[in-house]
Amino acid sequence: MLNNIFSSIITSGSITVVEFLITTAAALGCGFVIALFYMIKNKYSKSFVVTLTLLPAIVGMVIILVNGNIGAGVAVAGAFSLVRFRSAPGKGQEITEIFLAMAVGLATGMGYVGIAVLFTFIVAVINLLLNISPFGGKESEERLLKITVPENLDFEGKFEDLLERHFEEYRIEEVKTTNMGSLYKITIRVVLKANESIKSILDEVRTRNGNLEVALTRPETKADEL
Repeated sequence: MLNNIFSSIITSGSITVVEFLITTAAALGCGFVIALFYMIKNKYSKSFVVTLTLLPAIVGMVIILVNGNIGAGVAVAGAFSLVRFRSAPGKGQEITEIFLAMAVGLATGMGYVGIAVLFTFIVAVINLLLNISPFGGKESEERLLKITVPENLDFEGKFEDLLERHFEEYRIEEVKTTNMGSLYKITIRVVLKANESIKSILDEVRTRNGNLEVALTRPETKADEL
């Protein structure tokens, strides 16, 4: 009984109407499950979840049409590769979901409906568990200290003792002029020492930069593109 689940329902070289309907329905169902699980704990657009829902059925149809035809298979592989280069880069998890949908489409197109359904649920559940767990999550300890100083203030050596006292490490990232050259903006990447008071740090900086703007922010997180 268990072996039947992992065998193909397409027993002959050609596919029947019943086999076509079963594989298509299974592909659409798996695509819907993939999209549904992705919508949990992930930012998404309607366009992307609709794509995840329909992609397995589309890939499955392509596999049915090129079954046994090596030349057509190579041509289809080339067409799929063009899609990647004409698409905007996406997050790693988005591309993983696309590959999952394509793998399910390949399985259903070859008639392995049981494998496609089982694989969909296994990967979808594991993906959900990883998303809701702290696995792989790490809060950045780095901050950006942005100090504005007047043009007549010699800022070199002005803040080093303060930085060494309050931060584990620091590195000047950028110095630029603003306000028609009347002000300098200094951006410093820092790591706070334990139990440091942010208010005390900002107040101490303000006494040295003429009470101009001071900000302590988190660095922007870049998208995890592949």
